[in-house]
Amino acid sequence: MDLRQLEYFVAVAEERNFTRAAERVHISQSGVSAQIRQLERELGAPLFDRSARTATLTVAGKAALGHARAALAAAGAVGQAVGEVTGLVRGRLTMGMITGCTLTPLFDALAAFHRVHPGVEVSLLEDNSDRLVENVRGGTVDLALIGTATATPEAEGLESLTLISERLVVAVPAAHPLARQKRVALRDVAAYPIVCMPPGTGLRTVFDRACAAQDLRPTIALQAGAADAIAGLAARGLGVAVLTESMAGSHRDRLTARPVQDMTTPALLALIWRSGQSPAVREVLVHCRRAFALPDA
Repeated sequence: MDLRQLEYFVAVAEERNFTRAAERVHISQSGVSAQIRQLERELGAPLFDRSARTATLTVAGKAALGHARAALAAAGAVGQAVGEVTGLVRGRLTMGMITGCTLTPLFDALAAFHRVHPGVEVSLLEDNSDRLVENVRGGTVDLALIGTATATPEAEGLESLTLISERLVVAVPAAHPLARQKRVALRDVAAYPIVCMPPGTGLRTVFDRACAAQDLRPTIALQAGAADAIAGLAARGLGVAVLTESMAGSHRDRLTARPVQDMTTPALLALIWRSGQSPAVREVLVHCRRAFALPDA
C-alpha cells in the first residue's frame, strides 16, 4: 500500500461517495475506485459496502480509518519537519528596525543566530515604526523591531515581544529653566519649543498622546530620527529634547534629564511578526529572549 491509496480511502470514507471523493483528490472516479480495489486486495478485506448509493465503511474499513488518518498525518509532519530544517539551512530572513537603532543585545542575538544558522541570509531594513508594522503585516518583512506605545501591536494577525519598556524624560542644557525645576509637568514642557522624533515612531506616539490627554499643543520645532541628533540639537539650545531615560543618559555630559511627573506611560521597544512565524523567526526569537534575559515563551 502507499500514501496515495490511503488518501483516497480517507476521502471516500469522509465523503461517503466515490464521485465526490474523486473531485476532492482531483482524479477520475475510475482512478479512485481502482486504487481502493487494489488496497482492498492488499489488505484481504473489503473496506466499503457498495450495495447502496452511499459508500459505507465495512467493519474492516472502520478499523482501518483511524490508522489511515494517522499515517497521513505522520507523513505530513515529516514533510513539515524537513521543510523547517531546509529553511534554516538555506533560507532568508528580512528584519526591519527603527532608524538609528543601536540596541546592542539585539545585535548580539542576530550574531548568535547567524553562528548557529550561517546558511540563512539575513537582511536589515531601517524605517519608522508605522511603516515597519505595515511591512510585517504585508509580508515583505519577517520580523521587525519597532517603537510603540502599546504592548500589543495595533494590527490584526501580528504577535509581539516587548524587549524594553522605558519612561520618557525631557533633556535640556544645564542653564535651561527646566533644569532648575525640581518637579517638571507636561504643561511646563509644552511652553518651550520641542525637539523629538517624527510621527510614526513609538516615542512620538507616547508624547503626542500625553499632550492630547491634557489638550496641550506644543510647538514641534525640530524632528530627527536618531537620539544623537535630537540630543545634539537640544544641547545647542534649539529646543527641549524628548527622549527615553537611557537615550538621555548617554548625553548626561551635556544635557540634564528631568522626568515629567504627569507623563508616566512608557515607550516600548518590541519585536513584531506575523502569527504562525517561520522557523527562522522562531529561532531569532529564542536568541532575543536569551540576549535580553526574558523568560521563554
